[in-house]
Amino acid sequence: MAYGSNLHAARLACYLSGGRPDGAVRAQPGSRDPSPPRRTVATALPGTLYFAGRSLTWGGGSAFYDPAGSGEVPCRAYLVTVGQFSDIAAQEMRRSPGADLDLTAVLATGRAELGQGRYETLLRVGESQGHPLLTFTCARGVAGAELNAPTPPYLRILAAGLAESHGWGPWRTAGYLATRPGAAGHWTPRTVAAVLD
Repeated sequence: MAYGSNLHAARLACYLSGGRPDGAVRAQPGSRDPSPPRRTVATALPGTLYFAGRSLTWGGGSAFYDPAGSGEVPCRAYLVTVGQFSDIAAQEMRRSPGADLDLTAVLATGRAELGQGRYETLLRVGESQGHPLLTFTCARGVAGAELNAPTPPYLRILAAGLAESHGWGPWRTAGYLATRPGAAGHWTPRTVAAVLD
């Protein structure tokens, strides 16, 4: 289950086949299996999207998911193999892809912490057509995060993903992104809309 920049299929494809997304400063090595997802479905999860830390790819804050937060987070479910999920997660965790994650704990309990770093907490957030819905985020949640505003290139890829997956227009997108923790107080709907124009 993807949120943030991975709502944009071309961005996710860089984690599968390798490459550098538009506006990013670094490339991804890709997955052992570069095949595209077998199916995609736009959906949403209860919780909060927030920006924290510092992205090596985009600069500024990265998007994270807090399932305990209020509101709703637009998401996109991609049907991928265990190996592909493992390699995508490894790249998000700033690790080298190439080994399958042990998903036993997250499938059994709904949560598994592989470390305290970025995207090192696996969550099972539901099921779709007999397949578990898995995602990854930071263990701390928004309350314990070092909030940091996203950069203009990151906002543009987030907006492209929201338009592609959910059909959101620029003003709805700007209003949503500007009010997320980490962006709020730094960005306004008007300044985000100007970046997206």
